[in-house]
Amino acid sequence: MAVVGGSIAGSAFAGAAARLGAERVVVLERSPGRLEDRGLGICTHNDRFAELVDAGHLAPDTRRHRLTVRSWVTRAPAGHGDGDGGTRGRGRLLWAQPFPFHSHHWAVLWQALRESAPAAVEYRLGSTVTAVGDEGGASEAGASEAGGNEGGGNEGGGNEGGASGGSAGAWIEEADGTRTPYDLVIGADGYRSVVRAAVCPQAVPEYAGYVCWRGSFDSALLAELPGGAGVWPEEECITVCYRGGQVVIYRIPGLTPGTTQVNWVFYAPTPGWLRLDGPTAVAAGALSDQQLDGMREFAERQLPSYWAGVIALTPRERTLLQPVYDLATPHRTAGRLLIGGDAATVVRPHNTSGAVKALQDAHAFEQAGRRLGGGSWSPLLAAYDRERTAAGLELVNLGRTLGRAQVTGAPDWSVMDGASMAAWWREQLTGSGGFGGHALGRTG
Repeated sequence: MAVVGGSIAGSAFAGAAARLGAERVVVLERSPGRLEDRGLGICTHNDRFAELVDAGHLAPDTRRHRLTVRSWVTRAPAGHGDGDGGTRGRGRLLWAQPFPFHSHHWAVLWQALRESAPAAVEYRLGSTVTAVGDEGGASEAGASEAGGNEGGGNEGGGNEGGASGGSAGAWIEEADGTRTPYDLVIGADGYRSVVRAAVCPQAVPEYAGYVCWRGSFDSALLAELPGGAGVWPEEECITVCYRGGQVVIYRIPGLTPGTTQVNWVFYAPTPGWLRLDGPTAVAAGALSDQQLDGMREFAERQLPSYWAGVIALTPRERTLLQPVYDLATPHRTAGRLLIGGDAATVVRPHNTSGAVKALQDAHAFEQAGRRLGGGSWSPLLAAYDRERTAAGLELVNLGRTLGRAQVTGAPDWSVMDGASMAAWWREQLTGSGGFGGHALGRTG
């Protein structure tokens, strides 16, 4: 089997394929550098983490940072001062919401998955998959149709025999024109997936109408702020609300055991200078002085002073910009092609479910294989498609609901209190059950 894309989703699918008995699994990652350098934070619900540990997808000692409360705050009205009442610039508390989550450093979680990969998995770095297709003629697409390859690469290997259930398989094509056959090609190549363009070319990401700035830095820098790190308890996730957006701030494990970093996501209006060209980020370190200063000045106008200071502490090389997109695919398989993770569903970050979604996609693929055993590929792929297409659509719809409620159609925060916030939150989640991800193995 070939897995296009070597990040969290790709590593999870590679492990699942090897455990199902694949003789060879080649992971094709576009990036030639160290994925360990990606510094973004992600969260997992305590229950979802425990399920993934029990299922063997994560190790019990995977490094993580415990969170227990999500404090929703807003800037105090003019003349009241965000430092009044001993808050030291934290703002007015709207609601202290129970928050049973753990946070992770993306690279630490990815490294744990990479290190646990079975021996049958081979990682290859540094080239680009330009096209994929199905030998049965069900689908074919190249990078020009997909609009690029996000996080996937391409270097292939031979196929030592016919695929189970028939001779027709899939293939990948590299930048030099080399075409290599495989029994199955799994697309875990992110937002701009080449494999998705072959599986369902009609599915394209839709812009949500706003962006998220992101950043991270060593928690030791908090000592430079008035009140230092003591103003902000270790287990608290902060959500700062302002008219037109919000900032979510929490600590994550550092790359060195025993250290922590500050991670933040700043939902904001689209900057006038941004030219949208699909779901492509302005990479860390690529923002100009003017662009970075504009964001920091906006934070000073909209946020309580302590949290604006947190944003300002972030070095240029650790600050990036991501337009917010979402996408739900009508199906996830075509012939011997399969997609998972962000290649299959692009969910707004409000859900706090991105890593869980990817791992659960791989779990569903593995469980379908175990239930059905050897034989034809068709029943395995159909079972995966049924379960995860429906779950993905629900997560995308929930992300859209949360985006409207918290950003584009947010309430007047100045009149909200704990009771109204709790009711507002319940209304967003009615009928979804998907905040932080669905329960593992849910089929209905």
